[in-house]
Amino acid sequence: MSAGGLRSRRRHHACRLHIVTWNVATSEPPDDVRSLLQLDSDSPTDLYVIGLQEVRATPVKYISDLLAEDSWSHLFMNTLGPNGFVKVTSVRMQGLLLIVFAKQTHLPFIRDIESTYTRTGILGYWGNKGGVSVRFSLYGHMLCFLNCHLAAHMNYAVQRVDEFEYILDSQDFDFHNTPNVLDHKVVFWFGDLNFRIADHGLHFLRSSINSGRFNLLWSKDQLMMMKKKEPLLQEFEEGPLKFKPTYKFDRFSETYDTSPQRTWFGFTGKKRKPAWTDRILWRIKPSNNEQSGSIADDEEVSIKVTQDLYTCDASYGVSDHKPVISSFNIELQKQVDTPLVCVSAEGEWSADEDAVLTYFIQERFDTCTSDWIGLYKIGFKSALDYTAFAWVPEHEIPGVNEVVQLSMKKDDLPLLAGDYILGYFSRNMQSLVGLSPTFQIMESRLALLEGLVPENVNGLDK
Repeated sequence: MSAGGLRSRRRHHACRLHIVTWNVATSEPPDDVRSLLQLDSDSPTDLYVIGLQEVRATPVKYISDLLAEDSWSHLFMNTLGPNGFVKVTSVRMQGLLLIVFAKQTHLPFIRDIESTYTRTGILGYWGNKGGVSVRFSLYGHMLCFLNCHLAAHMNYAVQRVDEFEYILDSQDFDFHNTPNVLDHKVVFWFGDLNFRIADHGLHFLRSSINSGRFNLLWSKDQLMMMKKKEPLLQEFEEGPLKFKPTYKFDRFSETYDTSPQRTWFGFTGKKRKPAWTDRILWRIKPSNNEQSGSIADDEEVSIKVTQDLYTCDASYGVSDHKPVISSFNIELQKQVDTPLVCVSAEGEWSADEDAVLTYFIQERFDTCTSDWIGLYKIGFKSALDYTAFAWVPEHEIPGVNEVVQLSMKKDDLPLLAGDYILGYFSRNMQSLVGLSPTFQIMESRLALLEGLVPENVNGLDK
């Protein structure tokens, strides 16, 4: 194959991304989120990015969630883990939560992971409003995901834009080529952005929604209105709003707010007007050629983002917001396609004897004395969901392609048979930079002695 043909094949590698944003209004999660994640779709997903707002965050609850995964994270991990997805990372700031999952095969090519957050609510102290972000390199392309919860109420559209700009100005990363959010090749911005539908009365709003004429409301959508006069917002793309406004609903229903008007200190509160408060947008960084007014050549256009789905899932009722979902097809030219580390299990493995593994570095990177190799059962949920692990040697750094042999103690190995892989975790990159082929750990003799498996006599279990 010619060099041009090879470049063409690499350029058109496709990854499918599914984003969820949902203000969960301090509720506990529903029993099932398969519909939300489109797990039964004919188009398989490669990456999931889930942004939640108003996760219950009382001081006691928040501290307990820091010590162990919160109930929402547990649900997503338990749903996606058996389907071959691994949690890449997550970041939590009070009620804001952002979680990233990837198919196991992509893990060695998701590198340089970093997260940060910015508080804007209640004078910036408690963090009930603001933004959390995660950035990483995907096959060499720098991506950033920003989950925001901006100021509420109809009259604060300008303040919402100011908060967004403040978040962008405040967040920085420890990478010289992408120190800020907008330096990344692609930025996905989503969350409860809280923009409302201005001017229209409640009767006209509901009439337009019930008849499916959503386009009659677009001209008064505050985000669309602000985009016309804010150059920063014009850099972000958004699909057409061809779904019902996602706020405010009576819980466990598809009926907009019917709560009675209430009076506080002589003031009468109004029912919340329906609004598209929950949004998903994206921005592709302009190339140098585009910024100078010239046409970009094929080599510079190395990533393309296409939105295939943008809608809400009205079937979920635990919150007064409906979740918004979007699927993207990302076509990219792989800048890297070789794992940094090659890991292998040597010989047969069982808990009857110490096991041997080998690894070698295929490309020089910033190793660390706290790097480790984990043993993972197929279906593992995160890099920390290991069965056993071994520290890599800390006294000397091996050369490229220099084979290093390690062992895992038999007492740390599982007694029962199962399919496993080995993974090299880089502390500096915060990711698994090398995975072994799947191998089987054999059932140990000790498992039979301890009665963990039935004894087979003449073909019959005893």
